[in-house]
Amino acid sequence: MVEDRNGKEMLTDAEAELYDRQIRLWGLESQKRLRLAKILLIGLNGFGAEVAKNIILAGVKSVTLLDHRDLTAQDFCSQFLADRKEIGKNRAKASVSRAQNLNSMVHVIADESNIDTKSDTYFKDFDVVCASDCTITQLKKINAACKKYNVKFFAGDVWGSFGYTFADLNIHEYVMDIVQSRKKSGTNEQENESIVNTVKKNEIFVPFESVLYAEKLPKDSEIYHLFQIMLNYREKYGKDPLPSERDNEQLLAEAKAIIDKYNLGETINNLIGGDLYAQISPVCAIIGGVMAQEIIKAVSQKEPPHNNLFLFNPDTMCGKIVKLGY
Repeated sequence: MVEDRNGKEMLTDAEAELYDRQIRLWGLESQKRLRLAKILLIGLNGFGAEVAKNIILAGVKSVTLLDHRDLTAQDFCSQFLADRKEIGKNRAKASVSRAQNLNSMVHVIADESNIDTKSDTYFKDFDVVCASDCTITQLKKINAACKKYNVKFFAGDVWGSFGYTFADLNIHEYVMDIVQSRKKSGTNEQENESIVNTVKKNEIFVPFESVLYAEKLPKDSEIYHLFQIMLNYREKYGKDPLPSERDNEQLLAEAKAIIDKYNLGETINNLIGGDLYAQISPVCAIIGGVMAQEIIKAVSQKEPPHNNLFLFNPDTMCGKIVKLGY
């Protein structure tokens, strides 16, 4: 057993060996929090598969994969947890075997239910809920249920080479290490030593609905409007545009509504004409990695979280954190 200074049992020898590098990175107490965390992942597309992979490898207690959809050929642009032989079968169920093989110490569960059938009380049994492939109405409902039971809520999606992550952690407490330099004592030489001070902090988060229609944006944040367009399209039509529907009239109409509302002129025309169809695997890896990182930080209560919207620009291939809704 690995014990803390008071002799309290923390990790088994097998866990200590498996998670040795992580313990060195973020400490024993953070790893203990991770091993107790129960995570719900809604939507097992390529983005969801990336999130699942990373948090399972990190060593949480359990991961529930919830998705009522069936696997299609389009999923295999980026969904690596399901076997191609499983096309036509439930996406969550088809993903369990490979997900479980990533880490035998994590309990992986498939739930084939539709998220719309879940009552608010369903969410209270989780520490973190991460939702993708959901409409605005669904995201608002899930977020409200999480807030009611003090569950940390995340949302994210990838459309082609564009994507986002969002976090509502209620009032989140965490610690961060601040490195300071000072002159070495007991020597006449001009040598400095680094001192690490651990500081406790907290941040307040706002719900998802607060970031949907922001009027004031930080400089160079025009990509935010693509986030609005894609979610508005899904809300209205209950799906995302397919590769066979490039430049379809409905998507262009949703884009025009946002452009006119915010007087954007031609500033985002190149983004709308870009690749917003299906999910590109490398982009899923980037944004899914960011999402998993934020979930790990939230659970371990180590280092400052993104507050509150992360946007990935397909033009620059760079991400930007914007704080909206306050």
